[in-house]
Amino acid sequence: MTDDAAAAPTCLARPFTGPDDAPAGCAVARGMNGRPLHAAALKFFWGPMDCGKSTMALQMNYNHARQGRRGLVTTRIDRSMGAQVTTRIGLAHSAIEVTDDLDLRALVRGRWDEGVRVDYLICDEASFYTVEHVEQMAELVDSYDVDVYAFGLATDFRSHLFPAAQRLFELADEVARIQVEVLCWCGREGLLNARVVDGRVAREGAQVVIGDTVETAEVRYQVLCRRHYRSGDLGPRP
Repeated sequence: MTDDAAAAPTCLARPFTGPDDAPAGCAVARGMNGRPLHAAALKFFWGPMDCGKSTMALQMNYNHARQGRRGLVTTRIDRSMGAQVTTRIGLAHSAIEVTDDLDLRALVRGRWDEGVRVDYLICDEASFYTVEHVEQMAELVDSYDVDVYAFGLATDFRSHLFPAAQRLFELADEVARIQVEVLCWCGREGLLNARVVDGRVAREGAQVVIGDTVETAEVRYQVLCRRHYRSGDLGPRP
């Protein structure tokens, strides 16, 4: 064995065998869909509430599945409180609930062991995942050649980065703000997610508290521009 061969990286990706497989090494190996191995990427799509993150996640899943790719949809603390991705415009899709002890790498390997191909992961509500989950996403891309598309908030109700979102900003191959514009009540662009309790903008509390955007909710969230987030002005009330 030459020194170069000994130094070559070990390919952990497990494409299913086919005529395009190249046993000579990772650099020229191809998966079943013909795409070169190690072309996978970790992409993070972020934005405030109501900008269409979950809608885009389901559209991404649809587009890839339509081209014959096979993926898994995961979520954590969906607004439905169930194992599904739901949107405010009425779309829904079954999903795998991500818990603290779920290892995304083991999830993919388990499907491979069952003979199920996994080309990509759609990770909705990614800001609620753990930092370790984000590390696992990066490993799935780099060592298993699985695309990972993460969707989530950047900041919490205090305007501080969620730990998982911060790690995604640090590790992702591509970071994109979702372009659907969300407006504050004043007409300016909505940037920040305010938590409203008893009619006031909350400044303290647990980082994650389940609520809704409807005014009848005991705990609700409202997107505000920076000016009105800082002042706590929720706008005219009916």
